[in-house]
Amino acid sequence: MNKRLLTGALALLVSGCASQQPDLPFTLTLAHINDTHAHFDASDAPITLDGRPLYTRLGGHPRLLTQANTLREQAKQQQQPLLFVHGGDAWQGTGYFKLNQGAMNADILSRLGLDAMVLGNHEFDISNQRLAQFIQSVNFPVLATNIDTSTDPALKDAGLLPYVLYSLDGNDKERLESMEDAGRDPVVAIIGLTLENMPDIAPNTGKLVFEQELKAAQSTVNALRAQGVKHIVAVTHLGLERDQRLAAGVNGIDVIVGGHSHSLLGDFSDLGMGKQPDYARLVTNPDGRAKTCVVQAGQYAQAMGRVTVTFTKDGRVSRCEGNNTLLTDGLFYTDIRRTDASRLNDDEQAALNGRIANDPRLAVVQEDKALREHIDAQYRPALMAAYGKVIGHVPATLTHRRLPARDGTQSQVAPLVAASQLYWINTPQVQAVTGRKADIALVNAGSVRTSLEPGELKEGNVSLELLPFANPLSVVSLTGRQIAALLLETINASLPEGAHTGRFPYVAGLRYEFNETRKGAGFLRSLEVKTDAGWQRLDPNASYTVVMNGYSASGNDGWNTLYKAQRVLTDRTDLAWVNGQLTAFPVARLDKAAGGAIQVHYINQPLNCRAQGVKCNTDASAFVEYVRDQQPLLTPLRETGVTLNRL
Repeated sequence: MNKRLLTGALALLVSGCASQQPDLPFTLTLAHINDTHAHFDASDAPITLDGRPLYTRLGGHPRLLTQANTLREQAKQQQQPLLFVHGGDAWQGTGYFKLNQGAMNADILSRLGLDAMVLGNHEFDISNQRLAQFIQSVNFPVLATNIDTSTDPALKDAGLLPYVLYSLDGNDKERLESMEDAGRDPVVAIIGLTLENMPDIAPNTGKLVFEQELKAAQSTVNALRAQGVKHIVAVTHLGLERDQRLAAGVNGIDVIVGGHSHSLLGDFSDLGMGKQPDYARLVTNPDGRAKTCVVQAGQYAQAMGRVTVTFTKDGRVSRCEGNNTLLTDGLFYTDIRRTDASRLNDDEQAALNGRIANDPRLAVVQEDKALREHIDAQYRPALMAAYGKVIGHVPATLTHRRLPARDGTQSQVAPLVAASQLYWINTPQVQAVTGRKADIALVNAGSVRTSLEPGELKEGNVSLELLPFANPLSVVSLTGRQIAALLLETINASLPEGAHTGRFPYVAGLRYEFNETRKGAGFLRSLEVKTDAGWQRLDPNASYTVVMNGYSASGNDGWNTLYKAQRVLTDRTDLAWVNGQLTAFPVARLDKAAGGAIQVHYINQPLNCRAQGVKCNTDASAFVEYVRDQQPLLTPLRETGVTLNRL
């Protein structure tokens, strides 16, 4: 447990100063967002209305601010308490983040009026020093009760909190330092929980210690209850599956506001946005009496969730209801290029406006003017200048989805990324550096960050949006048996309802068919590699040269088979640009630091992606060259190599 939490709880217990909260019914409304990933501008999005495929723009932070202010005004008129929280992963995902790092996030998020935010895994994408600057720059508390910062020099005094307390009197709220300051008004504690396996997922966790989610949560809840807190909200970045496990495994959490799995909870299938588990589902606690309400609000600042929770006199949840609302600009087109000719006429638009007005899942929301002007003046000019040269054109939307759907729909983008890596690694200029020819490419779905919209495709669309993590490409030898084990591991981990699907594998030079035989699990029905003689069964004992990004190659994000394969010895080579020259960095082996982070040990000079003159984004380089050389008119591949038969 965080030392500050434990010390405070013990002090109150020893002194007998635990607050006595009143036994009164209480209703709380929570507005929430998660996984916004620096989508400060609206996203072009396909949507189905009355069975008709259309295109609109969803979300963006100026639109989030308008919606939040609308909910605040409603709460004020009704004299009801409202808290606004963020479920983590505000960082990474667009060119805005690449150019401004965490500084723009701190600026824009501070203008939203948040009451709390939990740390997501992408908040660890740069360094703990940069994260500390973010925490100290924002005007709202940043939370993570299961992170011990005491031995990390950057974050130990940065102000990361285990929880925050709010006293609520109707629509008035006051942040409390402790329950010693509480009066007779209801107090709500917001605790933060982040991934216990963060060192396996995030590249830069320093000397932080990540404690077990359920254990830390129960310990924190017990301490808060001992202080007299009756109402506890957990803002988490665990994913829906773990949120449900948390609710079923911990007593005393009233509401879980989640993130990480990008779950737009509710049935949006008739809108073309899929069907997720119910919003505001109640999960029974281990004591068999109390229940926890679980919510989450999608991704990319496209929607906002609103949940209203009613408590009994003794502080238990008696009612929990609400929904997610997609925030549209109200303009609809038949073509994503949004030309005047494809815009709906006035009569059609009026009919849609009436339809939307009666659907709580959709709202026409205008952008906050001041925030829009601020972004346009301070940040957008540099973004536009950074996109660089045109490398090709996209004639029709190429969609990216992490996990193939039951109807067979899958990512159109990830297979192209895999094809680009296999193409690039086998070009003569790259083979001159590596001395190797690759057989297979593997791509984790989470490394691909966006769909590709019709129109010009620029270098910046690739390096700043599509593949923003600046990963080096790696080539490594694996046996057929290890490749099969990796596929089984990552596919099975991606199938359970609400699972983190960023680890799902897309391929090139390889094809597989996977059959789900029971809910969330299955087997490989076939596995073949492409050779000069055509498709052949993968030989479990043969050695194959595989290309993938270095993050996956080290076994991060659940690609554990790769870590195990390289613990003693590896022939892996990482590729990066050094002063404009493609350079090979041979790897000796992998191991794990005390905190669990995977470490790469190089044979000669280590690869330092932050060093002067070093650029590690060879994954983006591969895609740029592939488009220029092979697909200047970028269209989906006929054969993706992935067949996933779902139950």
